[in-house]
Amino acid sequence: MNIIDLHCDVLNKLSRNSEIQFLNDLRLDSNFDRLKAGNIKIQVFAIFVLPNVPVEQRFEQALQQIKAFKEQVLTTPGIVHITDWKQLVQLKDNEIGAVLSLEGCDCIGTDLEKLKIIIDAGVKLVGLTWNYENDVAYGTLEDPNKGLKPFGKEVVHYLNERDVILDVAHLNDKGFYELLPLAKHILASHCNSRTICNNARNLTDDQVKLIVEKGGRIHVVFYPPFINNGETAIIDELIEHIKYLVNLVGVEHIGFGSDFDGIDFKVDALGNASEYQNLMKELLNHFSEEEIKTMSHQGFENYVLSI
Repeated sequence: MNIIDLHCDVLNKLSRNSEIQFLNDLRLDSNFDRLKAGNIKIQVFAIFVLPNVPVEQRFEQALQQIKAFKEQVLTTPGIVHITDWKQLVQLKDNEIGAVLSLEGCDCIGTDLEKLKIIIDAGVKLVGLTWNYENDVAYGTLEDPNKGLKPFGKEVVHYLNERDVILDVAHLNDKGFYELLPLAKHILASHCNSRTICNNARNLTDDQVKLIVEKGGRIHVVFYPPFINNGETAIIDELIEHIKYLVNLVGVEHIGFGSDFDGIDFKVDALGNASEYQNLMKELLNHFSEEEIKTMSHQGFENYVLSI
């Protein structure tokens, strides 16, 4: 079954270690061979600059990740750069679509021109923050009562003009509620249910419902601490999040965002992209094949084709 996955951190690894090769390097959870083996049809590749990178070097680091995307990912036979969502339904059977996203606006500082350069590279989804404060907003590890900064509203306005999807995955609570009425397109690329697992990176029922009311989506993440607050998890525990969210807002609004290559703890039998079909098989114990197709790719296709 074809999969659309909204989040992996391959580019961060490629940009920091020139020896790692996208094609089949086992140091990558989502290398090309593993994406093929897992039937990943669309993979979103995040530009993520580590918080320990000095401020003055962050934009250059983001550009290095875009360079790695162009030179390693896009040069791989069978990879197609998705710059227009209509391309999703035009891919051939042997092709994988590659999409750029930006995980946190730390790399732009207060310079909108830097953001424009990044969007012009083909970025289709943007998260305003990672876990910490930047010049745009506050992340999930910051005070939940602090919202968007004045420059953040400029950023949102620009992204709306470019029809870029706003990703709330790492935004703190007040930032979420302030962003909601401002964003033209919104989703959560890799979050679970806070009701099941009380972690600030997960979404409350109210947040889930508001995202869907806005026309958006929730894509579950495969990171055990966000599944059960532990370092290990089994697929059935991840499925409990999926079932809960489906019951809350409907199967057409739920998808997947593994966070492979950005996580150090893994779900048993779901340790890299090649094992994605293990999840699909287990989902058949709870959902129909048509419902699983909706979650795996059709729901997201319907969503972005309306943008």
